[in-house]
Amino acid sequence: MIMVCIAFGAVFTINAQEDKSYAMWEAIVITPDYTKLKVLGENMRKHNQKYHKEGPYKSTVFNINTGPNAGKIVWQMGPMMFAHNDSRPAEGGHDDDWRDNVMPYIKKFNTIEYWRADEKLNNTDMLDGDISKYPILYIRYHEVARGHGYSVNGLLEQISKTVKAMEGVNPWGVYDNQFRQGFDIGRHLATVSFLKNWAKLDEDNKFKETFLKVHGENSWDAFIDGMNDSFKNSWDEIWVYNKNLSGD
Repeated sequence: MIMVCIAFGAVFTINAQEDKSYAMWEAIVITPDYTKLKVLGENMRKHNQKYHKEGPYKSTVFNINTGPNAGKIVWQMGPMMFAHNDSRPAEGGHDDDWRDNVMPYIKKFNTIEYWRADEKLNNTDMLDGDISKYPILYIRYHEVARGHGYSVNGLLEQISKTVKAMEGVNPWGVYDNQFRQGFDIGRHLATVSFLKNWAKLDEDNKFKETFLKVHGENSWDAFIDGMNDSFKNSWDEIWVYNKNLSGD
């Protein structure tokens, strides 16, 4: 239950923000041709280092180690804004290189999604963009129950305040899928805990204890009921940073 609660979180709709800038990532879930992994790895690394080395077009690649997508990889670009898509690499050999040297070794593009960070709720100020410092991502996806979107933000705020009050360094973020997924596809929302190593999962982060201190001794049962009512499904994935394939 402790690990369930630290990773919980959701934002049901795209939030209008006064600040015109925001942080968002394009994420492509890829099923590789497992008989051609060496060639795919070599070609993707060359592509990323040439066309996706820095700025909003910087690419980061992760291996999915657990969950229903285990064995697949994630090609991620950002942080970016939608406007950056108007100037994304395309000419100068980019598209030809991707078509001829990367796509032939991919079985399927499972999904392409845009995930926007919730700056008000996130506890990610300690992250400096060097993913190697926190190479393991504990991701929890959520499907919001029909008719319960109104209660999501309040639950997220409770979780956010608790995470920020916990002892130690606990980078954690809330990310909103920017395009509608429907109630059958899911993947409406995701929360991410950034971990330095696998051993962090063995530690007691004392989430419930901190939650009760922040929100009151009688707050826990109502919180759990709210979570059960607001989300009809959720599942976890562990992503591990693949430096060899990234644009670093």
